[in-house]
Amino acid sequence: MPLKFLHTSDIAQSVGCHPNTVRMYVEWGYLPPVERSPSNYRLFTEKHRTHMQLAWLVFEGQFPGRVIRRSGRELVIHAATGDLGGALEMAYSHLALVQSERAQADAAADLLERWSQGQATDATIGPLQIGVAARVLNVTTDMLRNWENNGLIDVPRASNGYRKYGAPEIGRLRVIRMLVRAGYSLMSILRMLLALDAGAVTDVRQVLDTIPADEDVYIAADRWLSTLEHEEQRANAIIVFVEKMIASHP
Repeated sequence: MPLKFLHTSDIAQSVGCHPNTVRMYVEWGYLPPVERSPSNYRLFTEKHRTHMQLAWLVFEGQFPGRVIRRSGRELVIHAATGDLGGALEMAYSHLALVQSERAQADAAADLLERWSQGQATDATIGPLQIGVAARVLNVTTDMLRNWENNGLIDVPRASNGYRKYGAPEIGRLRVIRMLVRAGYSLMSILRMLLALDAGAVTDVRQVLDTIPADEDVYIAADRWLSTLEHEEQRANAIIVFVEKMIASHP
């Protein structure tokens, strides 16, 4: 039975994207190599359609962070080489990565909850100047200034104008640092801290994960808890899809 060839538009329609996206995916190695006809048309097959569906499953939607994105990209490129068994192993590793990211986000939210309830998070005897505070927190002075400039913290000043970091400031900064390192955006952290400072918080996780209706532009990290929950669901779906690819492989 002669092999049935598909057009670029057929591949695009299978996932609901523009044909130019298919062409880019071919160039980036997300799909297996495509033969050309004597008239130089791309000769896609059902295999390419399946790999396009895998790539779309991995990449469609909001940007989930560099680490998760890189892992998904490596998986798709490896699958396109034809080693579906290796791709399945990578899919399970990808799931473990997402679960690790989610565990870090949950741990940071747990620390935030304890801190918001009045639990001390630092016993530093101060006040400390900015350079010493940066060393204590293992961050740069530029990061401390950036967090202050973005409204995350208001650091008291001495009579000579130098910042004074006492135990309350260091404790708050420990919470901020852990949230930032866990992937939360500065906007989501600021939104939560402002509400907390105003005494308007009953559930810090909900505030941390809720985008106000008047914010028209936002990123995945503005709702990091929900994003990671979705990414774990997607990672499981990727495993199922690759397993089906293996089962249907001739």
